[in-house]
Amino acid sequence: MNYEMVIGLETHVELNTKSKIFCSCGGHSSANEPNDCVCPACSGMPGMLPVMNKKVVELAVTAGLMLNCEISRYTTFDKKNYYYPDLPCAYQITQLNHPICTNGVVTLKTSAGKRDIRIKQIHMEEDAGKLVHVGKATCVDFNRTSVPLIEIVTQPDFRSAEEVLTYLNKLKSMFRSGGISECEEGAMRCDVNISVRPEGSTEFGVRTEIKNMASFEAIEKAIRFEVQRHIDAIEFETEELVQETRRYDDATGKTFAMRNKETEADYRYFPDANLMPIIIDDEWLEQIKAAVPEEVDAKVDTYKEAGISEKEVDMLIANHNASKLLDEVVSLGCGAKNVAGWILTDAVSILRKNGKLLGDLDISAEDLAAIIKLVDDGEINRVSGRKILAAVIEEGVDPIAYCKDNKLDEKVDTTVIEEIMDKVLIENAQALEDYRNGKVKAKQALFGACMRALKNTADTDIIKELLERKIDN
Repeated sequence: MNYEMVIGLETHVELNTKSKIFCSCGGHSSANEPNDCVCPACSGMPGMLPVMNKKVVELAVTAGLMLNCEISRYTTFDKKNYYYPDLPCAYQITQLNHPICTNGVVTLKTSAGKRDIRIKQIHMEEDAGKLVHVGKATCVDFNRTSVPLIEIVTQPDFRSAEEVLTYLNKLKSMFRSGGISECEEGAMRCDVNISVRPEGSTEFGVRTEIKNMASFEAIEKAIRFEVQRHIDAIEFETEELVQETRRYDDATGKTFAMRNKETEADYRYFPDANLMPIIIDDEWLEQIKAAVPEEVDAKVDTYKEAGISEKEVDMLIANHNASKLLDEVVSLGCGAKNVAGWILTDAVSILRKNGKLLGDLDISAEDLAAIIKLVDDGEINRVSGRKILAAVIEEGVDPIAYCKDNKLDEKVDTTVIEEIMDKVLIENAQALEDYRNGKVKAKQALFGACMRALKNTADTDIIKELLERKIDN
C-alpha cells in the first residue's frame, strides 16, 4: 500500500530587536557571558511587571503581511503554565486567544509544481532560557529568557520533505530581507508534526511531534526516519503508534520518545492580567505597511533584470544589510550591477582580510556612492577606489577627504605607463611572439608582467586597453 505523509510546522523565529520583549535587557546577541543579560523582570523576580516592546509588534505584523495574513486589530497575551528549570516564572507569556496574525498563505515551487501552504496563525511570545550540560552538572543560562519570538503555525499541508525545506528557506529569505530576523542557527527553530495515511484517505493518522529542530539537514533526515517508522508500525506492527513528543538524535539519525504530547488543557492557559490588550489602529497599520519591503521573488527578478548574477543575487537575498545597502546606493544614482560588484567583491575581500563576513560590513550608502562616482567619473582609477573603500571600512574615514589628502585624484599620466609597458614587452619578447602565433594564454602572462612592473598602481582597465593596443599593432 502507498502512504502519504502529512506534515505541519511550528516555526519559532527570534526577532531583530535591541531589547527583550518585556524588559529593557539587550537581546540574546548582546550577551557575552552566561547570565550577564538578565534583570529582575526577565528572571521572574516577585513584583516585577512586564512592559511590552513596540518593535516586537511591528515586526510580527510585518511578518504577517509578508505571509498574506489577516492582521488582528485587537490582540492579547496569555500565560502558558508549565515547569521547567530554564523557565524562571514557571509560565511562558504567549498568545492563545487573540494571536497577532491569522489565515495566511505562502506559495511554494518544488519539483512537484506549485503548492499553497496555509498559515493558521502567527503569535508573539517570549523565549525560555537555556540548559547547558557540563559533565554531570546542568547549568542554566537565562540570557535568552524573554528574548522575543514569533511562532508561525501552519496547517498540515506539507506532503514531502522537499516542500518543508523549500518553505523554511523561503521564510529565511523573506525574514532576512524584511529585517525581521537573521535566522541564524538557534534563531530559527522548528517543531515538526508528522503523521501518515493511505494515499487517497482524508483521515489523519496518529501524530507525533519532533521538537526543537534547528538544522535543515537534520529536519530532512528526521522526517524521512519518522515517516518510515510510522509506515513500519502500520504495515508490520513493529510498535504501537501514540501521540507523543519526540527528539531527533544526530548521531544515530533516529527519533526517540520524550513525553506524551500535551494538550491545551495541560498548560492551563489563562489571560495575562499584567499586559493590556494591544490595539492596532489604522494609522499604525499603514505605517507598518509602508515599511514592508519588496517581496523576495520580486526583488530577485529586479536584481536579475539589472544584470546581477544568480550567485550574487543569492548572496544579497541572504544578507538583509547588503541588500538594503545596494538599494540605497542605487537610489543615489549608481548602477545596480556595478554596486553589487563593489559590495560582493571589493568590500567582501577587504572584510575577509580582516577576518570578517559580509554581515559585518559597516559603511553608509552615501560614502559607498561617493567612491563609486569618483571611479565612474574618471576622477580616480579603480585601484585608488579600492584603497579608499578599505580606509572607509577599516578606519571610518571620509572618502572625499581621504582621496584628496592622499592625492589619489591626481590624473594618471599614461605616457609613464606606456614607457614601462614598452620595456616589459621587450623583456618578454617570446611571450609576445607566442601570442601573435595564436597562444591566447600568453596575453595573460604579458598582462601579469605589466601589473608587476607597475606594482599594481595603475588601473587594470587602462593597462588592458594600452596592452591590447600595443600587442595588436
